[in-house]
Amino acid sequence: MAVVPDPDGPGGRLAGLTGSPPERVPDLAAAVAEREAAEQPRWLWTSTGDVYPPLLRAGVRVARCHDLELTEALLLGHAGRWGEPRGLAAAVARLRGLPVPPDRPRPDAEPPGFAQAALFDAVAADHVELSDLLEVYADQTRRITELGSPGRFRLLVAAESAGALIAAEMGHTGLPWRADIHDELLRELLGPPQPMGPPRRLAELAAEINAAFGTRGLHPDLPAEVVRAFHRAGIEIPNTRRWVLRQVDHPAVAPLLEFKELYRIWTAHGWAWCDAWVRDGRFRPEYVPGGVVSGRWATRGGGALQVPKVVRRAVMADPDWRFVVADAGQLEPRVLAAVSGDERLARAAAAGDLYAALAADSFDGDRAKAKIALLGAMYGQTGGDAIPALAVLRRHYPTAFEYVEAAARTGEAGGLVRSWLGRTCPPAAGAWRDAGLDPPDEVAPPPGRARGRFTRNFVIQATAAEWALVLLATLRTRLAGTPAELVLFVHDEVVVHCPADQAESVVTAVHESAVTAGRLLFGATTVRFPLDVSVVGAYADAK
Repeated sequence: MAVVPDPDGPGGRLAGLTGSPPERVPDLAAAVAEREAAEQPRWLWTSTGDVYPPLLRAGVRVARCHDLELTEALLLGHAGRWGEPRGLAAAVARLRGLPVPPDRPRPDAEPPGFAQAALFDAVAADHVELSDLLEVYADQTRRITELGSPGRFRLLVAAESAGALIAAEMGHTGLPWRADIHDELLRELLGPPQPMGPPRRLAELAAEINAAFGTRGLHPDLPAEVVRAFHRAGIEIPNTRRWVLRQVDHPAVAPLLEFKELYRIWTAHGWAWCDAWVRDGRFRPEYVPGGVVSGRWATRGGGALQVPKVVRRAVMADPDWRFVVADAGQLEPRVLAAVSGDERLARAAAAGDLYAALAADSFDGDRAKAKIALLGAMYGQTGGDAIPALAVLRRHYPTAFEYVEAAARTGEAGGLVRSWLGRTCPPAAGAWRDAGLDPPDEVAPPPGRARGRFTRNFVIQATAAEWALVLLATLRTRLAGTPAELVLFVHDEVVVHCPADQAESVVTAVHESAVTAGRLLFGATTVRFPLDVSVVGAYADAK
């Protein structure tokens, strides 16, 4: 590791803390803690996901960092080289005109309770030269300076690096989780667990499905078998997705839909999941900042971003503590108003309910029609009820409409589009489709139009992800030095776990962070970014 020159200091200072053998780990952790307490420098390291978790396990937290790998990925994407190796070895090789090695694969996360690697073992295994770190950092700084909007991109890099710190801290802290309540919920939904095979309710539903088809031995969890069963019944379906099944008139549909929902809970968040991922009353997944091409997070293990609502009843605050749950409502439409510079839409976005303001201004008070129009513009819906609504939007808000239309045209032509801060969409070669961001089959247009839909939404969704990330980073700074814990971040929602008597101050900090995020990204815009905030003892009780 190394500390980069402090941008706020006179001339900057460098402190070398290079790789250390495992037996010197305590000294290294102590040195980091000492330097952090003295001046809170910005730490320079290869990957926060590799370096920071061992520090956290040693009881050391840092305020700032520059993540070389995340920054390299952002810069490569901006240059149209999305997906190229981003590790330190690859960056050094590119600088020196050498063959670029692939990044080393990261294993899936191990559930908590498994043997943890010794502090910095992973780092020591890949020898890191201090001179390489500084050379790549200097090159990244130069490349950022040469961009069209270097100030915005620096904010993106800072937010991405801060997000990596927060992700590691949340995985270390964990989300409060009551295993006993989780067990009760599963028994209510599924029946008691069985020594072999699925629980009772799934077995009952499987029997109902077989009876409806007049078969025996059909496995409802295998889509191919279900499609063939419908074919034998004279019904052709392309797949077993929920929206497809709901259009089918057959007695197997109702039990099949229930089976699919309960089977997902059993396999993804059932007893085995709880045994593997919940330890000492906390669920500790491994988050992946920027794991989706739009900049949204993913998880490497535990599925923290996809916990079913019914299971969230097990997420209970500690005694005398509360959850502060903040959700950014109507975030993407507000982002469109801010980035497009459409003054009329910005006036509507200054209201608490953007859709209601839009309806009063241009849609004869019809809020539903206003919502259809705005979402249709951002997601490329061109048929049905959207047609007349989009015509109104195009006429009354031409600047905002043209903003997403231009992004769509660029995508259809195979070009690249960028978020407000400079995150760049993948090229048209298919990487974006591999990321699962293309429209669902039922609304998928021809290939060129499909990419147009992706790029029109990318410029909004990626910017919304940036706003949320800046809010999170700002909130982390405001909560520093307090007992409050950031414990969950899902797209536009932030959850803080705090003592009950501090809940109101956390609420204030959340609202202030939202305002700051809007100002940092968009300056003196009139667009508001309000939050729905709840103070609850159980996560499931939040709005």
